[in-house]
Amino acid sequence: MNYKHIALSFLIFTLGQTALMLLGVPITWAFMEATRYAVSGFEGQFWPGRFTSFVSGIFVFTLMTYFFREEGITMKTGISLGLAFSLILVQLFWK
Repeated sequence: MNYKHIALSFLIFTLGQTALMLLGVPITWAFMEATRYAVSGFEGQFWPGRFTSFVSGIFVFTLMTYFFREEGITMKTGISLGLAFSLILVQLFWK
């Protein structure tokens, strides 16, 4: 057994867990506030806010894969993004 590697892994795991806990508070707050504003904006309804969260996640994922993995937007991805965006339009304009 390599005790040095085990000790180093424990240290890195501890740092990672600490970072997760510290970042978890502002991340949770951000999602709670976004949900509060979405519910207020959609007149007390929760589902439109859920779709808004889903679409924002899709757009963030698209940008991150483009910048960090250099994965371009294909026709299929572009159409999928358009469909995701149409979810928001339905929630905004369908009465």
